[in-house]
Amino acid sequence: MTDTLTHRSTAVVPDHSDLAADQSPTDVGGLGRLAGWCYDRRRSVLFGWLFLLVIVIASSNALGSAFHNDFTLNNSPSHRAFLVLSQRFPSQAGDSAEVVVHTTAPVDTRANSAAVARLVAAIRTQPSVSAVRSPFGPGGSRQISSDGHTAFAVIQFDNTTVNLQTSRTQHLVNVARGFAHPGFQVALGGNPISATVFAHPGSSEAIGILAAIIIMLIAFGSVVAMGLPLLTALIGVGISFGLVTFASRALTVPTFGPQLMAMIGLGVGIDYALFVVTRYRQGLGELHDPRQATVLALATAGRAVLFAGCTVIISLLGLFIVELPFMHGLVIGTMAAVLMVMAAALTLLPAMLGFVGGNIDRFHFPGLVVRPATASHGFWYRWSRTVQRRPWLCGSVALLSLLVLAVPFLSMHLGFSDAGNDPTNLTTRQAYDLLARGFGSGFNAPLIIAADIPPGSSAGRTAVESLDARLRAVNGVASVQPAIFNSSGNAAVITAFPKTSPQDAATAALVNELRDSVVPSVIGDRGVTVYVGGETAAAVDSSTYLSGKLPWVIALIIVLAMLLLMAVFRSITIPLTAAVMNLLSIGAAYGVIVGVFEWGWLGSLFGVNRTGPIDPWIPIMMFTIVFGLSMDYEVFLISRIREEWRRSGVNSLAVANGLASTARVITAAAAIMICVFGSFVVKDPLRVLDVFGLGLAAAIFIDATLVRMVLLPSVMQLLGRANWWMPAWLDRIVPTLGVEVVVPTPPQRDRHEPAPEPELVLAPGGTCLGTVEAT
Repeated sequence: MTDTLTHRSTAVVPDHSDLAADQSPTDVGGLGRLAGWCYDRRRSVLFGWLFLLVIVIASSNALGSAFHNDFTLNNSPSHRAFLVLSQRFPSQAGDSAEVVVHTTAPVDTRANSAAVARLVAAIRTQPSVSAVRSPFGPGGSRQISSDGHTAFAVIQFDNTTVNLQTSRTQHLVNVARGFAHPGFQVALGGNPISATVFAHPGSSEAIGILAAIIIMLIAFGSVVAMGLPLLTALIGVGISFGLVTFASRALTVPTFGPQLMAMIGLGVGIDYALFVVTRYRQGLGELHDPRQATVLALATAGRAVLFAGCTVIISLLGLFIVELPFMHGLVIGTMAAVLMVMAAALTLLPAMLGFVGGNIDRFHFPGLVVRPATASHGFWYRWSRTVQRRPWLCGSVALLSLLVLAVPFLSMHLGFSDAGNDPTNLTTRQAYDLLARGFGSGFNAPLIIAADIPPGSSAGRTAVESLDARLRAVNGVASVQPAIFNSSGNAAVITAFPKTSPQDAATAALVNELRDSVVPSVIGDRGVTVYVGGETAAAVDSSTYLSGKLPWVIALIIVLAMLLLMAVFRSITIPLTAAVMNLLSIGAAYGVIVGVFEWGWLGSLFGVNRTGPIDPWIPIMMFTIVFGLSMDYEVFLISRIREEWRRSGVNSLAVANGLASTARVITAAAAIMICVFGSFVVKDPLRVLDVFGLGLAAAIFIDATLVRMVLLPSVMQLLGRANWWMPAWLDRIVPTLGVEVVVPTPPQRDRHEPAPEPELVLAPGGTCLGTVEAT
């Protein structure tokens, strides 16, 4: 036989006896009936959504928000240190900040020292400030750099950053910055200042929306078809903003929570509506009337949307095992966004299609409108056939590419990034740089060592003094402020400054060394309890905790996703391959963010001015969202392939037709998500959103190209009928969850329309044995 040999025969149509006998062409399920109801009552549905949008936003604005950054890990050593300070040193229980001064002339000249004194006096009068330690006060000599041109004052607040009013802190910043003049630079740093600076992160949604408009115009070629997904997504996200604002008053929602919610909501919302509109246009192309096309769109693509949205939500639910309040706030906000945009795609969109009717392609651009009914044997069909002819080669190239991209992931360093990663125009970054140049990077990472001493214990006081002396000799400690005892003598606090920056791995190693070795060797059994705390130590505790939770979250989500896919597609092979492929794409995305933000690859392109660790919550949050979003494409593609398989019984033909009919919309949907997520990298000054946005954009790009368009068709071609294998015993115990319905057969194809291409008959390994003409 040769590659050009053709056999003319009739494709074997599989037995559909597993379908319910009473299932008629009009049996379109609950979603189809919901679509018809919304279509017929479109004015009421539209009014209901708009009314809900207005009420939620107006109410949330009236009540106000309470977003705050609280990454505290209860019962950790750093949290216990905070408790000792709050109980025994009330004046030092609040957080502190630094106001840094850099002068052209020496800072101790009469003019400069007088200016510093006026600055300190003005800060002391500000609300929420309990004390200010001047560089010219008692013991202040350590607050002046060795070259004499940089000095800092320590601002002690009466509360933690979480409980400080942003307006008061912002006023303090404005007052302090008002003292700056030529030759006298003033900058402020510290956690309270950072929280104020980033209380309202830069808005990046506009860039993502503009990119989505362009992509959908190219995909649809029609202003009306483009506008429907955008409108439904914006309404859903708008309501989500109000819901997240409500949630912030009862839950710990970080200040970047709304931006994260908008990032996810816009991406999935536009995608979900895009799937439905694409199927609606296909129905019109098959000569169905607008109402029937709407019903069929929800009965088919709508089921995939419902399943995909539920998968994202189930993935997010896995984060509740982390048991961190700020993670719960992020999860609930993101779930609200997914739920609202999914509901809008399933109810508001059918109502809008009722207004549009057959004018979906109105206001089109010449040459851009693609008719879905005639696109099934175009480029993507030929692409699938190319991959299927060489499945081993294509699959191996895709797999090797994923593994290479994932290599940097093996060296990922988790840790909270410091102010040294802030944009250079922010006062927090300027203060960080001034302290690092004048005193060393460790002055931005003080370790607060709190000691709980038994009342009246002279041995305890001696132990603390011994620890003070021992800390000065520890390698990695730059300097130590003498121990301060409270008036009752039952507690002490020591401040140690590392030689390295807060985000440096050496600083984390120093924290662990102090806890595991230095403190126990000095304190022994003298009855004194010592905790190493401070913001840097708290970051170490959170990183360790989240790293330990990550494997459990991954395992839980994979198991749940596999069970869902098994119930939908009645196959054990599809869930297994989906889990492996999703892990590969996420691993590659992890590798990308490590390469860019830790190793500095293409750093200038992504605005990375300083490398640093990956914030510990990002990998765990990113995994849950990416795994859920990957399932969107998995369900949308595999459901169409299975639909073709049940129709023809020929695996390679099902893969080719399924890919041909979904690749264009998957590519457009992925491009939209990439642009929405990537816009945060381009525009937003907050590093965590830069890392998160690039990670999501990279994961979607990799998943929609290497995985869905190369690796998946290669693997499905090699597995053949085994794709749809499921043990009989497992088939009996796993419940059935369908995303398919029996839809009306479209009217007879026009006699001038090209017939389907012949089916390839491939031997194991991909050798072409001939073709079979399908009917």
